[in-house]
Amino acid sequence: MGLYPEIEPYDHGMLDVGDGNRVHWEVCGDPRGKPAVVLHGGPGSGASANLRRYLDPAAYRIVLLDQRGAGRSTPHASAYDTDMSVNTTGHILADLELLRRHLGIERWLVWGVSWGSVLGLRYAQTHPEAVSELVLTAVATGSGAEVALLTRGLGNLFPEAFERFRAEVPEDERDGNLAAAYNRLLESPDPEVRARAARAWTDWETAMVPAPPRSVPRYEDPVFRMGFARTVTHYWGGDHFLGEGNGGAEGVVLRDAHRLENIPGTLVQGSLDPGNLLGTVWRLHHAWPGSELIVVDEVGHNAGAPGMVDELVAATDRYAARG
Repeated sequence: MGLYPEIEPYDHGMLDVGDGNRVHWEVCGDPRGKPAVVLHGGPGSGASANLRRYLDPAAYRIVLLDQRGAGRSTPHASAYDTDMSVNTTGHILADLELLRRHLGIERWLVWGVSWGSVLGLRYAQTHPEAVSELVLTAVATGSGAEVALLTRGLGNLFPEAFERFRAEVPEDERDGNLAAAYNRLLESPDPEVRARAARAWTDWETAMVPAPPRSVPRYEDPVFRMGFARTVTHYWGGDHFLGEGNGGAEGVVLRDAHRLENIPGTLVQGSLDPGNLLGTVWRLHHAWPGSELIVVDEVGHNAGAPGMVDELVAATDRYAARG
């Protein structure tokens, strides 16, 4: 099946969302098609042109945005003077609502990958009237357990890389929240400290995938590397700003899964995705009436793998047929 052919937006703009932030958005496909919004991962990755291709441009009006501080949105998180206190989950959910109204959309399908799946879930839980369906992949819920797995638990699988990663933070912080410790380094007034921390963080991100360190091209861009590392540690070190007590972030998204009962949804997950070690996706599926879980064998945290692409495109095609 594969991805749909490359397409270009027919409309785009910068939306003033307040707090000095302007969010870049674009629309492609059929202006009269079924509305859909695509939520990128990270946090802080930005929307790539490839994300346009998971939905049929003849059937969908496809909206993409760069979340606060990412991609073409301004100010960019790589700039030291960018205020990260106004970059939280609550702010992004409000931005989505502002953009939906700005584009005159009543309801839209929400497509999310990785961190975008966390956003999609929480957006649908808090604005169910605005969501027609959910298609989520490389699924996460923004829990503390997920962050602990990615920043510490997987150290048992990649011990050499983990020791380098851990050694970059002050000795008295190495047994604590590593994401928060790295975020403190990335907020340092010393540009050399920030640059070293951003490189060490992305080296660890790369070590967790089957490729040698520093082999991911986007991490070789110093602006992307800094903005990504600063944003992801900001969120991971702050419980994804989902808190509310009673189990923290995990207690919010999984606790409120019943709010999705009237929203059809498809979860497409690689069998080798590290998040599966926690059983989070299985638990989400069983707590969400009407959802379907599709597991693709021998695939990790990668929405672009051939089997994943086929299942994701098939899901959006099925929802397009629903009208």
